[in-house]
Amino acid sequence: MKASVRPRNAFYAQSGGVTAVINASACGVIETARKHKRQIGTVYAGRNGILGALHEELIDTSQESPADIRALRHTPAGAFGSARYKLKKFADDPREYERLIEVFRAHDIGYFFYNGGGDSADTCFKVSMLAEKLGYPLQAIHVPKTVDNDLPITDCCPGFGSVAKYVAVSIREAGFDVASMAKTSTKVFVLEVMGRHAGWIAAAGGLAAGKAGEAPHIILFPEIRFDEDAFLARTKECVDRYGYCAVVVSEGVKNAEGKFLADAGTRDAFGHAQLGGVGPVVAQLVKDKLGYKYHWAVADYLQRAARHIASKVDVEQAYAVGKAAVEFAVKGHNSVMPAIVRTSNRPYRWKIGMAPLDQVANVEKMLPRDYITPDGFHITAKGRQYLAPLIQGEDYPPYEKGLPRYVVLRNKPVRKKLKTAFVL
Repeated sequence: MKASVRPRNAFYAQSGGVTAVINASACGVIETARKHKRQIGTVYAGRNGILGALHEELIDTSQESPADIRALRHTPAGAFGSARYKLKKFADDPREYERLIEVFRAHDIGYFFYNGGGDSADTCFKVSMLAEKLGYPLQAIHVPKTVDNDLPITDCCPGFGSVAKYVAVSIREAGFDVASMAKTSTKVFVLEVMGRHAGWIAAAGGLAAGKAGEAPHIILFPEIRFDEDAFLARTKECVDRYGYCAVVVSEGVKNAEGKFLADAGTRDAFGHAQLGGVGPVVAQLVKDKLGYKYHWAVADYLQRAARHIASKVDVEQAYAVGKAAVEFAVKGHNSVMPAIVRTSNRPYRWKIGMAPLDQVANVEKMLPRDYITPDGFHITAKGRQYLAPLIQGEDYPPYEKGLPRYVVLRNKPVRKKLKTAFVL
């Protein structure tokens, strides 16, 4: 008679900037794990992402009711807390990786689900390699997430479709506003959106313009170096022709010398330049050179937190990658990522595939040049064909007294077993 295999626990953590649908992935992971009790015991979540593992601050998700876990699907942000913390290179400081394995060993964790972007894929890959080197049985699965949409292999990234929908809706509505006031008031409106190196979010704003003359009239991409003279000429042309000009600008736009227009001179925890403020820079340029009255807005956290206007496609994909991550793990897969595979454009169809982490980590997918018009100021028909399906459908949260009703979990801590604390 074959001996039964004891179920082992799982560790799930959220990493980096949160999204409107990252909790849908958490829901997919936890609900699916609960259906595989023979292989998976308890799902522990990291309080504040990977820091929860380093500090042995684990959350017992088994204490959450099925209804509350189900409610994660329509709740924005990170239910367990996220963190912008990049583990050092193993060769420079192996302590962090060794600490992770120490915590995993103490709590009998055999599954590691890391929900994040490119840096998280790299961490997940390194942890899986170290576990193998140390002879510790661990299956590490990366759960894709990033509003920047810059992970390779996967057709799109959960989180992107919803921020794309928010930006397209926002610039369309703002366009109507400015058009109605342009005769005697504001003639130029600038909306700044996220996107450090890749212009996927800015490109999504182009979906709002169904025909010539509709907002946005100009899109400024990180992939296209900013040409001040060409931009001002196009702005004047739009005001002369349509009475106003609406602009979407990515935070990562660079000048001819390759320097960010909005580089604040500081760095975040991942070593990235701290950006923000390119909207007012562009707007002031319009004022100084053309004399037009302007307004600008920075979407900032609003674009990635807007669960009330999330894309149904995005919600479904976010849940699906969480579900698939668990299914991959219980089938014995390791060091992989669920990837979204587009199988048809019309009608839009997709399925879940599998990507090896060594082909995902540290690879950034840029907006293809043929998605951008030759003049560099808008999206092409090919770009529109790619983007349009990702914002389709509505998946409204429940409302109460006129406001969305979101869940706040109990997040009950797990008793610590290690005697030593970890100092970063």
